[in-house]
Amino acid sequence: MIRVLIADDQDLVRGGLAALLSLEDDIEVVAEVGRGDEVVAATREHAPDVILLDIEMPGMSGLAVAEQLRGHRVVIVTTFGRPGYLSRALDAGVAGYVVKDAPAAELAATVRRVLAGERVIDPRLAVTALTTGPSPLTQREAEVLRVAAGEATVADIARRLFLTEGTVRNYLSAAIGKTGARNRAEAVRVAESRGWL
Repeated sequence: MIRVLIADDQDLVRGGLAALLSLEDDIEVVAEVGRGDEVVAATREHAPDVILLDIEMPGMSGLAVAEQLRGHRVVIVTTFGRPGYLSRALDAGVAGYVVKDAPAAELAATVRRVLAGERVIDPRLAVTALTTGPSPLTQREAEVLRVAAGEATVADIARRLFLTEGTVRNYLSAAIGKTGARNRAEAVRVAESRGWL
């Protein structure tokens, strides 16, 4: 039996994935968690062969969890088919990345293929990622944009990130230029839509 852990903050989705995978003769769902910060402990306790992670979860994002679970067979299962997320997931060492609108049989096949040592990436997303390219933002520019997404003032951002207001303006200006946006709100939208934040 292939032992699977599912981490997704939406009860209905998590339960649906567990029910679908449990229909497979060779797959057993050994644990389900609804928060990112519960995954590492559940992994230690249940020793799954494959871990399915959503990206956006309370406590810790699936991408941050994947970083901590390097060496485990991790598959990102998400609604966010964004090239930037794929790139970050691959950097974190995930074995697979599939979108939630994939057929159930495809998810079961992905679990099997990942266990066999393959890396499985949604083919449409892979093509998009190749044509979009990596994020042009530096880590600090992305961090400033993340805080700016909450409609914080320059002074608020500076205080929160322990930067000067001039430095924040410089990072925002660079991020606006790199995203091809007209203002910081548009830069945030562009960066989020591409999975760079």
